[in-house]
Amino acid sequence: MPLSAEPASSSGEPYMLSASLDNARHLSSLLRAVHFQDQATCFATANGLRVTVEDAKCIQANAFIQAEIFQEFAVQEESVTFRINLSVLLDCLTIFGTSSLPGTPTALRMCYRGYGYPLMLFLEEGGVVTVCKINTQEPVELLDFDFCSTKVVNKIILQSEGLREAFAELDMTSEVLQITMSPDKPYFRLSTFGNAGSAHVDYPRDSDLMEAFYCNQTQTNRYKISLLKPSTKALALSCKVSIRTDAQGFLSLQYMIRNEDGQICFVEYYCCPDEDITEAEL
Repeated sequence: MPLSAEPASSSGEPYMLSASLDNARHLSSLLRAVHFQDQATCFATANGLRVTVEDAKCIQANAFIQAEIFQEFAVQEESVTFRINLSVLLDCLTIFGTSSLPGTPTALRMCYRGYGYPLMLFLEEGGVVTVCKINTQEPVELLDFDFCSTKVVNKIILQSEGLREAFAELDMTSEVLQITMSPDKPYFRLSTFGNAGSAHVDYPRDSDLMEAFYCNQTQTNRYKISLLKPSTKALALSCKVSIRTDAQGFLSLQYMIRNEDGQICFVEYYCCPDEDITEAEL
């Protein structure tokens, strides 16, 4: 393959980040799952690539692409960070079109020399090679939701089809989605309050769709649906979803996504509870 060789750096210096993929669609589909704002921050370590998108300091999405997904993945420093226009990156990754013919995937070689340099993409399909240079920017400080496992109060793992069915049944004209997690009935309840009235979807802890149920206390929190809607892109791709809350009601939705080659990646959304809702309203 033409892209298997390391592209030469004009200065002869090694690239801080270099990676190759036989099928660029594995990367573009994950990035589309977090594409609700133009600007994204990319973090590369020896473990792989993390792409973070935020909006209004209320929601954060992270796409995790493990190093094992790539055919080659090399980072010369402990970590490499840069900011990039995600819309432009997706346009470049799909420059040959989004629906490649069977047997002709777009191969990708991605290189970054470091601070101040562009991200270089070498894309090859059917013997045609296209080179893209995307300007990078200085990364900005991101929200730290501090969502470590020791602070998780409630956690369930649900087959994604269950959550997809719930969103289809609930009234999405509602401004908020109310989530109740409890060691007792109703166990796991999703509620909306839209133009057609209130709607509820309950999942018992022994539901066939429930893969794990770890609830320590009853929690009811509301989240703006406008903030959660972007996560439905990841939900559509996923096979399982982990739903976690901490003591403050911060929500983590972690989607497990299996690509065409059977490899596993994760997309995670963090969302703040709606502070406008008082305890009396619950």
